[in-house]
Amino acid sequence: MSLQEFVPTPEFDSYRELFADHLKMERRDDGVILVQIHTQGGPWQLSVQNHRAVGQGLKVVASDPKNEVMIFTGTGPTFLARVDPQGFALEEEDLEYWAYEHAFKDGRDNVKALVNDFEIPTIGVMNGPGAHAEMCLMCDITICSEDAVIFDPHFAMGSVPGDGIHTCLLELLGVKRGAYALLTGQVIDANTALEYGLVNEVVPRESLLSRAYEIADQIMQQKRTIRRLTSQVVRRPWKQRVADDLDGGFGMQMFGHLAKREVVHTQARTEEVARTAGVDTGA
Repeated sequence: MSLQEFVPTPEFDSYRELFADHLKMERRDDGVILVQIHTQGGPWQLSVQNHRAVGQGLKVVASDPKNEVMIFTGTGPTFLARVDPQGFALEEEDLEYWAYEHAFKDGRDNVKALVNDFEIPTIGVMNGPGAHAEMCLMCDITICSEDAVIFDPHFAMGSVPGDGIHTCLLELLGVKRGAYALLTGQVIDANTALEYGLVNEVVPRESLLSRAYEIADQIMQQKRTIRRLTSQVVRRPWKQRVADDLDGGFGMQMFGHLAKREVVHTQARTEEVARTAGVDTGA
């Protein structure tokens, strides 16, 4: 017998409760786990608090060997169309601290957790219009609702689009289409997203989760080791792109913020950009 014991792995009930204010989690007996980001039970409203919680939560989910396939989605009719009215007070209070701790560090952790930490297949479900679609698009398989709209608001808000969405769109769309989307804030509807290869399927809203579980069931028919190793094979292009692009893009974005010394994430500004994209912010 060894002189030491294994360090216990996280228990599902424990971390489900820990992240409940930010991420709703359900897991079937076979290990298929559903992770839904939310704000007070409704659509995601971006804040420094839930921005950090996404990366923290994904790292824990990825570290639990009892999880076998992850389905990641939002809540309600939109994926992300608003910011928490007080969710970026830290940006205004101390721009330099926010830029490193909450934007540069937490933002990189979110993307790297999704791409590098998971050794199980991931299914992204874009449940409606919204920004920061990279969290669904960078999953192994992505499906979206018929009314889903993908757009990047950063440039229009006066921010360098360097925080993961640039990595995502340049990889999936190619240089020319990616540059166009980032510089113009192009609104990409569900059918165009399918045509461009951003998503794998467009599904009626009422069937989104059932279809995601169907895909998960098909994946689960294969042996555990094969599932896990195959997820590493299909994720290699993302790992390379993240290694090449992510830190530099985030660095340029934060330099832009600090150089002009201006708060970007105001509720009025983000809602204006969302409305311009034709997204109902619920305001």
